[in-house]
Amino acid sequence: MTRIEFIEFLKEFKTDFDQNKENWENINLSDFLESMIAYTEDIQGFYDNMGMKINADNPTWENFSHILKGASIYE
Repeated sequence: MTRIEFIEFLKEFKTDFDQNKENWENINLSDFLESMIAYTEDIQGFYDNMGMKINADNPTWENFSHILKGASIYE
């Protein structure tokens, strides 16, 4: 994922929040950031369980998009 693709992802991510807030687990910034921390701690397990050959310790735009999406629903 390129920086430009990440920008497009962010635009779509915001639109999804604006239009589907009721489907998001974390709708205020504090809860979202708390979830983002927890999801970031656990994301390598997600990658491993899904058979994705991604090393979460090598940050990429794609990793960050996964973290944001995960934080929107992670409890």
